[in-house]
Parts: sequence; structure tokens; C-alpha cells
Amino acid sequence: MSLYQQITQARDALSKKIIGQEAMVNKLFIALLADGHLLVEGAPGLAKTRAIKELGDLIEADFHRVQFTPDLLPADLTGTEIYRPQDATFHFQQGPLFHNLLLADEINRAPAKVQSALLEAMAEKQITIGRETYPLPKLFMVMATQNPIEQEGTYPLPEAQLDRFLMHISIDYPDQDAEKAILLLNRQEAQEDLLQTNDTIVKNNQQPKISQQVLFATRHEILNIHMSDEVEEYLLNIVLATRDPSPYNKELAHWVNYGVSPRATIALDRCARAHAWLSGKDYVAPSDIQAVVADVFRHRLLLSFEAEANGIDADYFISELLSYIAIP
Repeated sequence: MSLYQQITQARDALSKKIIGQEAMVNKLFIALLADGHLLVEGAPGLAKTRAIKELGDLIEADFHRVQFTPDLLPADLTGTEIYRPQDATFHFQQGPLFHNLLLADEINRAPAKVQSALLEAMAEKQITIGRETYPLPKLFMVMATQNPIEQEGTYPLPEAQLDRFLMHISIDYPDQDAEKAILLLNRQEAQEDLLQTNDTIVKNNQQPKISQQVLFATRHEILNIHMSDEVEEYLLNIVLATRDPSPYNKELAHWVNYGVSPRATIALDRCARAHAWLSGKDYVAPSDIQAVVADVFRHRLLLSFEAEANGIDADYFISELLSYIAIP
């Protein structure tokens, strides 16, 4: 079975578990294959946590979930040095960050010092405790969720940390047909839980897990997808336009204070390649860039007070910007 078949079969299996959120499922796989971290935002009950947990079940990797709370400490993530009185030495006890997949549930409920504990891990795949630096696993991905409705008792993520998320995806309610299918799936799963009396039934119903070797081979294949000079220039024009939109439209220049960073350029390139690969193509088209640019830029743009006063959000700014940039 080819790499493409293995990955797409896993994606289809996840879509059957997460009904009505096909876009979110596809972007989960884009983030995984682009070797980046993911921030998922949506109202409660939209299967954010379920989707990420189900994704963890599809991969041969260690998965850990951390519920972020106001009393969480940085050491609860990174680990801490424990004193051993029998030999008078300190032993480092690893924290949840040393798992392959980390679900940071409701990340905006933890204070800034805890959120900052993720910065080095997300950017460099290592953490420093005292004088020692500890490498994290080669496959390491942080998947965070946050609730945009309830703001009391929450701490907004700092810009430096937001920039380290490859994508920020926003999800909405499913339609009526999907809602009906969710009800049927929930009843079916409840009945299976009652009927299953041994492990054999469970194992027979499981999707074969994707090995880490398959993931690494797929990432290598994605990086080698062809991107023409014209498409690459189109990508760069979009990035530069976020920093100075005045050559395209002077009004847009009043809507943004800071454009996206070079890290966003790399993220857009990788996500566009992953989107093209998942679409079954061996080249990157402008449509692949357009499909992921909002998710890559949404959390990195810093809009002006004038834009916010007029109800302009990042998605609207990006869509307006794209309408002015020539497509190759």
C-alpha cells in the first residue's frame, strides 16, 4: 500500500468519527504532515478534543492530554528534578512534553508563565531545565484547543506563542444532515460499548495505525513536491502584502499594524504542499495556497484599532488582500 493510500485511509476513518467537520479533519492531517503545531478554536461541543484524541489513536505514537487550568505550573508540563536522598543526587522526571502528541486542552485557561513553557518545546523540540537541555521526540506535535465564547478566567496567548502554531483553525456548527448523523453515530457507539465484553471485538474494529516511519517518509515526499517559480512568487507576494498592502490598496494599509513573520512564509509553503499532496497532486497550485492561507495567517496578523472598530477581522482582511494579488 502506497503512502498516499495509508494516509488517506486514516483521514477517511477519522472523518467517519468526526462528522460534519471535514475541513477540520483535513487540516489536522495537513498540520501533522507539515510538521507543525495546531491551534483549534470553536464553541464547546464541536468535537475539538475528540478529533485530536481520535487522531492520536490513528498513529503509532505516545499521546497525552493535559487539561490547562489557572493553577497549572510550568513544571507540570516540562517535568522537574527530584532529589534522591539514597545517593544524594537529582533525577529528572519527564513531564507530558516528552510524549509524541500533546493535547493542550483549553490552553487559554493557563497563565502566561505556563503558556511560555511551551515556547522552546514548540520552536526547537527541546526543553531546558536548569543547566541541562533535553531533546524531545523526533515526532512531536502540540495540538491546542481554546473556547472563544467564555473569556472570564482566561489568559490570551502571547503573540510569540501564537506565531509558533503552524495553523489556527476555526470551526463552526455542522449542518442538519451532519447533526442527524452525529446522533446515529453516538447511539451506535453507546450500544457497542454495552455489547463489547472482550478485547477481540475492539481490535477487529480498529483502523490500522500509521507508523512514524510512514509519517516521516510522507513528509519527505511532500517537501519534494514541485512548486513553479510563478507559484512561489505568488506565495511571497501574499506574505509581503500583509506587511505593506499599500501598493495594492491604500485602505488595506490602514487595517494592519504588523504583517506575518518569515515563520509564516515557511508555514504557508509547507501547508500548501501538504494540501496539494492530500489532494492527490504532485505539484502546488495557487488554489492550494488559497486553501490554507487564512489558517496560516489568521493568528499572526495584528490588525489596527481602525480595523477592529469597523468590524474587520483577519479573515476578511486576508480575503480582501487575495482579491488584489494577481494569480499566476
